[in-house]
Amino acid sequence: MRTASVIKAIALASVVFALLAACASVPSGLEPLDTVPVVDPDRYLGRWYEVARFQHSFERTLVGATAEYSLNADGTIAVLNSGFKKTLDGPYTSVKAVARIPDADAPGRLKVKFFGLFEADYLIFGLDSEAYAWALVGNDSRDYLWFLSRTPTVGDDLLDRMKALAVAQGYDLSGLYLVPQKERE
Repeated sequence: MRTASVIKAIALASVVFALLAACASVPSGLEPLDTVPVVDPDRYLGRWYEVARFQHSFERTLVGATAEYSLNADGTIAVLNSGFKKTLDGPYTSVKAVARIPDADAPGRLKVKFFGLFEADYLIFGLDSEAYAWALVGNDSRDYLWFLSRTPTVGDDLLDRMKALAVAQGYDLSGLYLVPQKERE
């Protein structure tokens, strides 16, 4: 393995570890997120575009970001997070993970494992239950937030609805970043 690759892997692992530490407990005064009561994994599979998110070191320079979910033979969910560095024509980058639903009675509370080592919360607290066209994902500490859509952009009405749902769950949206996007094949 090249030195640059090793350094990159160590840095990314450190970021994921920090994420796990942040997700480990709910800060004082906050209730856990009220996640959606029903998630049909088959309907959730496929490509989701990041419409908006909170910026973090592991994604700060990423635009055109997507998450793609597919079913593994063992029932877990394969995750491919990808995007382009700095510009929509920049270098493509991706990272793989595996998601699972640890409690069938709480299908909106998933766990995602990166590098086979670190597990983080993936809490679905907003979902278009009819068409599975959009979703809101975060964590109990309200440090992480993603607005996802099946399309690269959403209209102002839907964006406002997503923002209202996040605020109702205790999110401060002052750091919300609208992700530049483009259609992917």
